[in-house]
Amino acid sequence: MTAVPARQRSIPVGFPIDPEQWAGATDEDWVAVLSLPGPDRDEAIRVLHRLLQRAARHQVGRMPAAVHLGATQREEIVQTAADEATVAVLRRLSSFEGRSRFTTWAFKFGILHAAVEVRRMTWRRREVDLALLAEPVATSAGPDRIVEGAAFTTAVAEAIQRVLTDHQRLVALALLVHEVPIDVLAERLGSNRNAVYKTLHDARVRLRAELTRTGFLGEEGT
Repeated sequence: MTAVPARQRSIPVGFPIDPEQWAGATDEDWVAVLSLPGPDRDEAIRVLHRLLQRAARHQVGRMPAAVHLGATQREEIVQTAADEATVAVLRRLSSFEGRSRFTTWAFKFGILHAAVEVRRMTWRRREVDLALLAEPVATSAGPDRIVEGAAFTTAVAEAIQRVLTDHQRLVALALLVHEVPIDVLAERLGSNRNAVYKTLHDARVRLRAELTRTGFLGEEGT
């Protein structure tokens, strides 16, 4: 790639497909190539996808939960995470602010989507008892923390029981307390991501209003 000052640089021709050769690609190169259609963009996307495969494979390799999934499922997770991360990077390209290198910024998408995929795959192998998910779980916080937050914790628990519908309560506790992946919960409920998100949003609005009314939150929900 010809070394040209950033302000004069046009879209580079023959953008390197080999990830080991991108050291010469600047942040401006990445954004410029990925922003315009054409063969250079297609090649850049392939390079990006390989980077995100590397990020996903790194993340999967360091997650204990992935060990029991088997090599085939782990590789499936890597490929799925890389696909989704690539789409996410392209969708959010305009939000890149240059606070870190472009490749570092993109790498985080691969890590995030791999972690989500591992959790999703792990939960798909488990039985999810929706009845049990509707019950709060005991806190493991230390004595000082328990005393300090006892009143607020009690207020939240009471608000959950008082102002949420049974469905809202189940969704809120499953996602926020039991950390069930939203795709898994939607599947078990025979619903979809958007509907579950809407239920969670409505539950949060009700809880915020109730906790504000009872004086546990300020008018702005702080």
